[in-house]
Amino acid sequence: MASVWVAIAATVFCAVFAAVLAMGQAVVARHRAGGAADLAALAAADHALLGRGRACGLAAKVATAQRTRVLSCEVKGEFAEVTAEAGAGPYTVRARSRAGPPDAPGPPGVPGIPGTQNAPGTSDTPGIPNTPGIPNAPGTLDAPGAPPASGGAP
Repeated sequence: MASVWVAIAATVFCAVFAAVLAMGQAVVARHRAGGAADLAALAAADHALLGRGRACGLAAKVATAQRTRVLSCEVKGEFAEVTAEAGAGPYTVRARSRAGPPDAPGPPGVPGIPGTQNAPGTSDTPGIPNTPGIPNAPGTLDAPGAPPASGGAP
């Protein structure tokens, strides 16, 4: 009877181990695709003024170096949007990333994006309130009527 329980326990252990390995492969694929899409979008945005062909060609080269491939590449002005695909084991994952100039204003009121106004008493880092005397990112406000941070817009 004990050998039956050992066999059942070993089977359950193997099944759990296989599930953990499969989940690990999916996470690896997601991170590889996300990282490659980010790097490829940055490369394309950095060379966007040279034309779509050269910018997307460089994005594809960067993605290939990351063992992924570019599925789509769009360049509009100084902005680039890249979709990359990566595989790990039986999983294939797609990730999309967008890049552009660092000083481009984002939508109003979005925490973490320079050039937008945060709610009073908040910072660009989620979960970390502003400390008086420590400036926010340029262009953000600590509170209504507060003086702008050094280098920020009034």
